[in-house]
Amino acid sequence: MSEPDLASDGALTRLAEAIRRISGVAVGRPISNEQLIAAAETLESVATTLESVAEPRKRPRLQPTPDVDPRQLFPTSPVIGVANPIAPPAYVWAVEGEDGLREIRGRVTFDYPYEGPPTCVHGGVIAELFDELLGSANIIAGKAGMTGTLTIRYRRPTPLLTPLDLVARYTGSERRKSFAWAGIYHEGELTAEADGIFIAMQPGRMLDIVTTNAREATAPVVDPDFVDLIAERAADPM
Repeated sequence: MSEPDLASDGALTRLAEAIRRISGVAVGRPISNEQLIAAAETLESVATTLESVAEPRKRPRLQPTPDVDPRQLFPTSPVIGVANPIAPPAYVWAVEGEDGLREIRGRVTFDYPYEGPPTCVHGGVIAELFDELLGSANIIAGKAGMTGTLTIRYRRPTPLLTPLDLVARYTGSERRKSFAWAGIYHEGELTAEADGIFIAMQPGRMLDIVTTNAREATAPVVDPDFVDLIAERAADPM
């Protein structure tokens, strides 16, 4: 399964990759206390500088549409976001499935920060990956929705520090429910699979959720586009 070249996402992606490198070596390899303290002092200074220059608002995020490149669905996702340092990340792209609908293919290698049992990817990390894959498969099939049920079958331990192939596809709909399946493969062998049920949001419901969360949050959680939508809804609730 080939993986397409990824275009650069700029400075934020470069910063995220540097942080991933630090996390991998800090979690997985022995380092002396003296070196760790020196690194911590440097990183604390960098964190303070970034906090002081950051604007007091939420960074804008793209709103997913069926025709978008899956790699650009959620660039700051904690799973597939190349611009998010806590993401592995899992690289995904679209292909045409046997039924003519677009479906997801992908590849990921989990580093030391994602370890559960020795040498194995943490089961909770696998669940997080499946949630994102299934949701993305529904989006590119034009059936976006919120996760309702996620059922996972762990077929065998999924290995750390080795390339894994990913597959996800939309499998059908029933009223507001959409169904999807996804699998993780190591050298052609299925290590885990999942079925998901996703619920289409009623018109305006997502905006209501965002409005409530924004009101209760202690820091900016809504980007400017959603702020505008909230203002429009407040001015014309009908």
